[in-house]
Amino acid sequence: MSARCDLHTHTTASDGQYTPGELVKKAKGHGLSILAVTDHDTIAGGSEAMAAGKAQGLRVIRGVELSAKERKNFHILGYNFKDGDTELARLCEKFRAGRDERKYKIVDFLREKGVDIDLAEVEELAGGDVIARPHFAQVLVRHGYTATNREAFDRYLDTEEFRRRVKRFKADARTCVEAIKSAGGSVSLAHPYQMGLPDGELDALVGQLKDWGLDAIECYYPRYTPEQQEFYLRLTEKYRLHRTGGSDFHGEMVKPDIELAALDLDLDWLL
Repeated sequence: MSARCDLHTHTTASDGQYTPGELVKKAKGHGLSILAVTDHDTIAGGSEAMAAGKAQGLRVIRGVELSAKERKNFHILGYNFKDGDTELARLCEKFRAGRDERKYKIVDFLREKGVDIDLAEVEELAGGDVIARPHFAQVLVRHGYTATNREAFDRYLDTEEFRRRVKRFKADARTCVEAIKSAGGSVSLAHPYQMGLPDGELDALVGQLKDWGLDAIECYYPRYTPEQQEFYLRLTEKYRLHRTGGSDFHGEMVKPDIELAALDLDLDWLL
């Protein structure tokens, strides 16, 4: 089955601009027939998105994007897993609790830098279970501390000092993969270039992930170079993996340069 799809999107359940229902409506208007909602470290928005998809005539895939602890920006996408009391749901609760603890650390860190913001305002903006750095970035912009979200990250929220001092819970990659698989889901490696690994190290990592249950690599992504995309396609051939793709859409206020994708992908293996 080939369909116009976007398999990597975010909602207000994590750090996106639109509610799950609003995102589904936007995806329908964009001409998509399949949408995966892959919020960071939470599955909280899945049921709302699927109900909205049924009402809109759009197929919605329950998804998640988990943060692995071994490397910066090491993200594991999960798709089409069971709802309910699963090991994945319990893992996501650990992630939620870790982010909840971190929000106080972020406020303290920013105050040390002369940035005084109200946590209640950040929580109101977030509107969901997950409070993430983009929510803090938007409040920094709102109060004139920075001009853009990107500047907020570069100056405060993604510096070496911030990463060293402000930590949160992350699971190891094997735990992430196995939690998704144990819930009956499929697993894809998200945007590999963001880890900054040399090709040989990435090749070895993909081989290890395949042994643990990896099903696919995100081969189509708006910020890949042609060389990166070609390398990921070769890796799927070498390890007999499927190919996924998506926009990593968060909304115009969060990532103004990223629009929803409309990729023509073979999804027989996933649906």
